[in-house]
Amino acid sequence: MMIWVDAVMQGVLIGGLYALFAMGLSLMFGIMRMVNVAHGDMVILMAFLGLLMTEAFGLGPFAAMAVVVPIAFGIGYVLQRGVLNHTISKDPLRSLVVTFGISIVVQNLLLEFFSADTRAIASGGLESQSVALAGNLAAGVLPLIIFGSAVLLTIALQQLFGNTTIGRAFRATSDDPGAAALMGVNNAHVYAFATAIAIGILGIAGIFHGMRTIFSPTDGPAQLIYAFEAVIIGGMGSFWGTLAGGVILGITQAIGARIDPGWGVLLGHVTFVLVLLFKPNGLFPKTR
Repeated sequence: MMIWVDAVMQGVLIGGLYALFAMGLSLMFGIMRMVNVAHGDMVILMAFLGLLMTEAFGLGPFAAMAVVVPIAFGIGYVLQRGVLNHTISKDPLRSLVVTFGISIVVQNLLLEFFSADTRAIASGGLESQSVALAGNLAAGVLPLIIFGSAVLLTIALQQLFGNTTIGRAFRATSDDPGAAALMGVNNAHVYAFATAIAIGILGIAGIFHGMRTIFSPTDGPAQLIYAFEAVIIGGMGSFWGTLAGGVILGITQAIGARIDPGWGVLLGHVTFVLVLLFKPNGLFPKTR
């Protein structure tokens, strides 16, 4: 019995990382109806930026995060304002093709500068520390920090959308960009600010990913799949739904891995397909 309790607990904790991967994807879709195919590669890019800060400048991982997040924010703003704003239309193919091209460019740049070797961000032994719980259960300190960060970020995004001027602008452009523009909202700036937040979140997610496991320049598509599945399971545009989707995905993977090591990722994919078939709007869709 305790084996399955431990599996669920570990699944919840890894689900926090999936939620961090997925939060920006949910944000961009909720406001611009855009699916960023380069999203997973941005996670890996931020992990490598974190690695560069720790190895070249001697920063600790959390100090590196404080540097990487503003850089990621700037990258997101410039990318949206300079490139992606020109792809926003009722036809999703334009943004899919452009972000796919960005994905290829990012992967090849990382291969050029860092080679295909796997890397990891040194966390000073934090990855091996754990907290003893009831019975024989133990939770890793780093996974607890990651999950806590996902919860705090979800609360922050909810507050941003519900109680700030930029949040009202986000909602207005999401509901009716034409009417928002007539009311004086600069849609181009709002879209760029939303993408800046989305990529800024990946500055956090990428470094946590690099602290938790090894990574390489070609890992982006796998992270995109996890992010996309978490968003679909939870419900597009819903932050709490995205967190729940990440947790559900993590739990199903953990349970599958306990049944058979080869079933972990597979059971997560099966869960995604079942939700897509029977609840295509997700389990906790955004309500207006």
